[in-house]
Amino acid sequence: MGQMGGSALTVNWTVREILKWTRGYFKGAGISQPRLEAEILLAHVMNVDRLHLYLSPDTPLTPDERARFREIIKKRRSGVPRQYLTGEVQFYGLRFRIRDDVFIPRPETEELLERALGLVPRDRDLACLDLGTGSGVIAVSLAKYLPRVKVTAVDLSTEAVELAQENAELNEVVDRVDVMRSNWFERVVGKFDLVISNPPYIPEEEMENLPEEVRGHEPRRALAGGKEGMEEIAKLVAGLEEHMYAEATALFEIGDGQGKMVTEEMKSAGLIDIRVERDFAEQERYVIARCPL
Repeated sequence: MGQMGGSALTVNWTVREILKWTRGYFKGAGISQPRLEAEILLAHVMNVDRLHLYLSPDTPLTPDERARFREIIKKRRSGVPRQYLTGEVQFYGLRFRIRDDVFIPRPETEELLERALGLVPRDRDLACLDLGTGSGVIAVSLAKYLPRVKVTAVDLSTEAVELAQENAELNEVVDRVDVMRSNWFERVVGKFDLVISNPPYIPEEEMENLPEEVRGHEPRRALAGGKEGMEEIAKLVAGLEEHMYAEATALFEIGDGQGKMVTEEMKSAGLIDIRVERDFAEQERYVIARCPL
């Protein structure tokens, strides 16, 4: 580490000094929330929560902590996402493990979950299907917050299936979350009250414009949606009616500008009451539809 922006670290390397130095180091690299990122990574290395950093700013780091922190911030500055470095992510108030071969959940997907929780009744037994579960955040959260729900979570990636299973165990819902490897509906049997998915929807022609942090580190298969971003969505819509009870709900996350195309696909598949909703950034992001009686 040594020196940054003219300020040298003292030999003590206290929490306060290291955080100040790292903020400058990250700011210089264009990392958007340098203070937050510095605190999360330092708390991870010291195996404490962030509050501890505020309560004990004069604590010196051990030589081992210094060495590990030096390595981790070099990787972060080079573009490795923070979540892959800490191996975990917070999602809708729950803690999940994450690995570098599985997609990192986004705030937009927390909104997707929030919509799902508002769409289904809490007071009766429900069957839910989470297509493309990734780390399992949607499936596990549904089971955690809806005590009478049983969730089938599928993903084509073996790594994702293993991780989702781990996260179901970590959050103590393993008895109500069935994780399986399947190419969308391929191995799915039965019908569901809610079908939810955050599928790959980035148009192929836009993949190269993604930030390097995303393009260079996250699994391409979880992002690339083919021509106009619609190829995987179309496969999902085609299989919906066969796997939905009468009056069941389908809820998808989509890309901005895809609302009209997804609506047409759903109409052709026989779904009704289709509506497109916007996210907190006022972009088209969610499509909700119902299976007719």
